[in-house]
Amino acid sequence: MEAAPAPSAQAQQQQQGGCCAARGRRLEQPLLGPEGRAAAMGKRVALVLAGCGVFDGSEIHEASAALVHLSRGGAEVKIFAPDIEQRDVVNHLKGSPTEEKRNVLVESARLARGNIQDLAELKASEFDAVIFPGGFGVAKNLCSWAVDGKNCTVNEHVNSTLQAFHSAKKPIGLCCISPVLAAKVFPGCEVTVGQDKNIDGRFPDAETASAIAELGCKHICKNVNESHVDNVNKIVTTCAFMCKAPLHEIFDGIGTMVQEVLKLA
Repeated sequence: MEAAPAPSAQAQQQQQGGCCAARGRRLEQPLLGPEGRAAAMGKRVALVLAGCGVFDGSEIHEASAALVHLSRGGAEVKIFAPDIEQRDVVNHLKGSPTEEKRNVLVESARLARGNIQDLAELKASEFDAVIFPGGFGVAKNLCSWAVDGKNCTVNEHVNSTLQAFHSAKKPIGLCCISPVLAAKVFPGCEVTVGQDKNIDGRFPDAETASAIAELGCKHICKNVNESHVDNVNKIVTTCAFMCKAPLHEIFDGIGTMVQEVLKLA
């Protein structure tokens, strides 16, 4: 295991803080005012999943939060996932791997209520933005961070999707462990996974920030209810369950990420 592995199962990935000076946003209530909603109406957003369930797929609360905020913002959403076998299947009651085999696209269809497409079919030209919720599936299925840390490889379709949106100067939203995808694909970018120190035991995976810095990127410390905007690369990140925080604070942080993505779209 690398020095900066994917978040531990027991920790359930959560973080909160604010130690660095950088641009961030707190959730404004309502999420978008009348003018903001009008501007967001018709924005086409692709949501990329990594399975279903925090320990081997997408974090369900994060995916749902992103969908709720996108709906509130008036965006038109289509959901995608790679048609590949999961790295492993975890018994979520026991927290241990099983001998079972599952497909990422098939499992993601549970979250998408069956309305989902193969990531290979995603065309950046048809969307205004893309968002990646977190969960161990990001570090296991969308890349190999769970095993290889900063030396990981990124799934070819995930990589091409990120490159396509970045080249088109379209915003990319990532939460929880997903910002490591941007750190790996776009050296020099700015992201947050919360804090770079395990303050009060709330940031058990703070070493991820160091691994991001070793990739040549700038980690920005942020509170769980904030997001960071890298205006140069149009990358918006928030820590979500990388922080041990109440669910509503995680929900609000994802809301700021979605809000900023829609503003940039």
